[in-house]
Amino acid sequence: MSTFVILPDTAAAAAMRARMALASPRVVSHVSGRPWLVGSWADDQITVGTAGPLRVAVIGECPIGEERLSELSAAITTVADVDRLASLMPGSAHLMASMDGQVRAQGSISGLSRIFYARLDGVDVASDRADVLAEMLDAVVDEQSLAVRMAGGIALAPPLNERCLWAGISSLSPERCLMWTRDRAGERVWWNPPAPHLSLRGGAAGVREALTAAVGDRPPVRGRMSADLSGGMDSTSLCFLAARHTPGLLTLRWAEADAANDDADFASQAIRALDRAEHLVVTQRELPSIFDLEGIPVETEQPVVTTRAVARLRHNAQLLAHRGSRRHLAGHGADELFVPSPGYLAPLLRHHPMLALRRLRQNRALKRWPLRPALAGLLRPGTVADWWHAQANNLGMPRTQRAPAMGWGLHAIQVPEWITPAGLDLIRQALKHTAQQAQPLSDDLGQHQTLLAVRTTAAHYRLIARIFADAGVHLDLPYYDQRVIDAVLRVRVHEQADPQRYKPLLAAAMHGIVPSTILGRATKGEFGQDLRRGLADNLPAILDLFADSALAERGLINVDTLRNRLLAPQRDLTAVFALEALIGCELWLRAITCPATQPREHDAPAPAP
Repeated sequence: MSTFVILPDTAAAAAMRARMALASPRVVSHVSGRPWLVGSWADDQITVGTAGPLRVAVIGECPIGEERLSELSAAITTVADVDRLASLMPGSAHLMASMDGQVRAQGSISGLSRIFYARLDGVDVASDRADVLAEMLDAVVDEQSLAVRMAGGIALAPPLNERCLWAGISSLSPERCLMWTRDRAGERVWWNPPAPHLSLRGGAAGVREALTAAVGDRPPVRGRMSADLSGGMDSTSLCFLAARHTPGLLTLRWAEADAANDDADFASQAIRALDRAEHLVVTQRELPSIFDLEGIPVETEQPVVTTRAVARLRHNAQLLAHRGSRRHLAGHGADELFVPSPGYLAPLLRHHPMLALRRLRQNRALKRWPLRPALAGLLRPGTVADWWHAQANNLGMPRTQRAPAMGWGLHAIQVPEWITPAGLDLIRQALKHTAQQAQPLSDDLGQHQTLLAVRTTAAHYRLIARIFADAGVHLDLPYYDQRVIDAVLRVRVHEQADPQRYKPLLAAAMHGIVPSTILGRATKGEFGQDLRRGLADNLPAILDLFADSALAERGLINVDTLRNRLLAPQRDLTAVFALEALIGCELWLRAITCPATQPREHDAPAPAP
């Protein structure tokens, strides 16, 4: 995968090239001739267009070629005008522009492509990887961010999950771009979500068009294309879209441990319909165990907190590469887009009170919501600041398991018992700071929650994509395509959230493409048995990992409490989910070379407006 540093168009920035610990770097220059992008990337990962004094670069998944990019750039007179170009960009790529000494950089609205920046020797520099900047700065660990990752894990939401784990390095929010004037950079909002004004029927055509383009309008790959075929609506939809123009499609699914999981039945229906594709099913016996520590890769940028299954993902990536796949489609992100969280009920109450109350009754019957918290969320959703303050104030207290997420967050921060009081204090400080800084991602609460869900999971899938890249396979995630996200956000949230129908917007969009029996599926596969079996198989190795814990050395966890909790009978999967984040943080901390000292001060970049 690509790795690059972005430099402003100044002599001081040009002198920094020597400080970059990048092997045999490639360079794209500003029109002035000074270095602009310095790093490593394949020829098919970058497109550079030039129009007079303007130079535009796209790095990542984007089907726009050099000629078309130059045509689109011709109408731009300042780097601020790149907003128009950015809104037309498909895929999930980085977009950079340079013109007359002004420079701009941004990632994707999903957060799948990220930008980090820091100030070094009086110059603001940026990169797509925080650890590259950390090495340039000789940065140390931000222990607040590390403690929060241990507690929040995969469910940790923005802006906390976007906070860099290195002191002195800032992360750019997806809706913002970074703009330099000389050596100084500042943030500016470039994207706002569209108004959710379309009906389900009216919006389905747009979603269909965007998904079709996201699957089909990709640069050609040298090799086969493959796709997940779990049996669920998400990956199966991508398989049918891909099969329309890919006769040699290879599908992949891994078998489940729980015989009650009906994914296999629906996958079999899809396999019979996709008779021109080759289908590969990996049995449980062939798969690495869940929580197999030997198969967990270590990322130095940030912890991989989805550690339970990454050994299997690495195994499957290598298997696909051996079968000739160079591009693999996965359905990650569809749950986040097409299963709205219940926060939409509060704004619905203002506009359609009878419908909101009917939906509340239906959800209480189906999901066993307790009445008091459900009514409180419906009548008093509060503000973003209220939600984060509540997380700080209720830290360590028992939570109502079935209380619906009807406020400005998705998952309550639940601190595992093995985190020390010192770790708890760090987490509380981070939550209070977030309460002062956090802003809604949309004025519409339901839409805000959808964006929260997308950006929460994108943070993890960008790391998983690197596992596939290491095997020579590009992991393509069409549901995170900017066009797809925009199309879904334009549909009124309450029409997508019918409790009696499963993913009605996706089903309507795929009508006539995917068999109706699959689109009408009302169940979802459950993998609890895989988790329990994997934990039992690997518990000795996990306990051995924490016998000499780097987190414990920093005073963040109590190893005896952890051991007792893991050896005790597991009432549910709460400890298992918390454990996977803990393993990721432990492996990350061991892999880096930062000393366990207080962060040293750096010149702070320009504050966000």
